[in-house]
This record gives sequence, C-alpha cells and structure tokens, in this order.
Amino acid sequence: MDTHLLHIYTGNGKGKTTAAMGLALRALGHGKKVVIAQLMKDGTTGELRSLRQLPGAIIFEGFLMKGFVRTRNEEERQRLVDRHHAAMRELMAVIDSEQPALTVLDELNVALAMGLVGRAEANTLIDTALKYGDCAATGRHAGEGLMGRAHYVTRMEAVKHPFDEGQAAREGIEF
Repeated sequence: MDTHLLHIYTGNGKGKTTAAMGLALRALGHGKKVVIAQLMKDGTTGELRSLRQLPGAIIFEGFLMKGFVRTRNEEERQRLVDRHHAAMRELMAVIDSEQPALTVLDELNVALAMGLVGRAEANTLIDTALKYGDCAATGRHAGEGLMGRAHYVTRMEAVKHPFDEGQAAREGIEF
C-alpha cells in the first residue's frame, strides 16, 4: 500500500471540514507540518483562527473569495476561474517548498463540481501533495473519479440538522 494516502470527506451532512481540520490538528500535535487551503471560503473561519496560532500550520490564502459563484456574471466568473488556476500553481509551489506531512484541500470537491478548477489540475495538485504526505479533500459532490482514487472515503449523511428548522448557522459550531 502507498505510504501517502488520499482522504475524501463528502456528502450532504455536517462535519466534512471539521473532520479534515481534526486530521490536521492530530498531525500538528505530532509535530508534523500541515498545509491548509480553503477554497470557496473567505478566510475568516474559526478553525483557521485557531490553526494559524499553531507551529507547523501553513495556511494558504490564494483561493479566498466572498459571495457565491452562482450569483456572478460570466466575466466575473471567468476572473474567478483564472484566479483559481493561478492559485493552484502557487499552492503546488508552496507544497513543493514546505513538503508537508498533510495537505488539506477544503472544499476542493465543490470547486471541481462548479468548474472553478479542472479535474486534471486537481489531480496534479493532489499528486503534488501525495509526494510528501497524506492529502484530504473535502466538500459535497465528490466525483467518482476522485473517490475511485482515494484510499479513504467518508460520506457525511444529514439525518437531522437545526438548519432544516430555520436555525441560522452559529459561530463556533457551523463556522
């Protein structure tokens, strides 16, 4: 078996990012270096606030974005795609430089499903991460190709969630 493994956390339930960040926290607790990149988010999540304070945690902020992809016109969407392509190259350089024991690609699955990054490009990024350590990719809509190459696939299932009853997302719990 390969020594560096791919983890996929997907599904419609809560806990995908939480699971990947827990994996990062575990690696950091053992003195390992971890690169964390959040796609589709604005960089203000509680987990990043905490992880930024830990030795060995490298937070890559090249994918930061505000708002939703679906609300953008074609020109704005193309700029976003171009920015993601550039960020993918930058992130691969960071991974090659830092050689982390774990790379977390939070919301990569969604960015792939929405066409912000291409399948070949995502696979090259994952291959770069796997040269040095494990790689965890999160987000709904993980494709069969990605799940097929993964060593771990965890599908989160929403059985019950307060959001369904009108509860807004709560700071420190959902973000």
